[in-house]
Amino acid sequence: METTRLRRIYVWELPVRIFHWVNALCIFVLAVTGYLIGNPPAIMSGEEASFSYWFGINRFIHFTAAYIFLFALVMRFYWAFAGNKQANWRNFLPVNWGFFQRIMKVLKIDILLMKGEEYLAVGHNALAGLSYFGFFFLTLVMIFTGFGLYADTSTWWFPKLFAWMPALFGGDYPLREIHHATMWLFAAFTIIHLYLVLYHDQFEGRGETSSMISGYKFMEEEIFEKKEKPETLGTVNK
Repeated sequence: METTRLRRIYVWELPVRIFHWVNALCIFVLAVTGYLIGNPPAIMSGEEASFSYWFGINRFIHFTAAYIFLFALVMRFYWAFAGNKQANWRNFLPVNWGFFQRIMKVLKIDILLMKGEEYLAVGHNALAGLSYFGFFFLTLVMIFTGFGLYADTSTWWFPKLFAWMPALFGGDYPLREIHHATMWLFAAFTIIHLYLVLYHDQFEGRGETSSMISGYKFMEEEIFEKKEKPETLGTVNK
């Protein structure tokens, strides 16, 4: 039986892991409460209206999750400059031609399931990095459209900064449709993200899933004995 020696590598720092799980929770809460806001169920009750305030509570949860979502994004944006190599903003933008070449390698193996030389990336691979940049853009769309819809009913100064959004898109209805459609794009992104994480965990066995809890991944020892090392090497721990 062949034995593979693995080396433990610290990849995801604590702020990145916190952002990941806070972000995932916020998206889930925002999707559920936002869907109820857009399609409220008809609940018949003989109670006094002041004792049946579920829709107001639903809106409050939605807006609270939106603020947490925004603050988490600001923290992650800061960490893209202050964090380690795996958290750096260069992992998400095609800053050179090599970035596109690495994307093609990942597409060939991960998506088209073709045979080829394995692309070794301890952190995000090039395609994942670019997809997270697209996710960041969708996040901005959600923030601008969401606070644009909220501006008229809010008394705080921050949502008022987005009061110009409805006029830009021709009113609240088109803005709401954009906000709603983007939610479904988030859902599609989540499904693809989960598929690829589980795919890599199954076929590579480097701790892809558990790394977002512990911060550590594993890499074959023999890779470190060669001259060519992974392009996005993290902190190594034996």
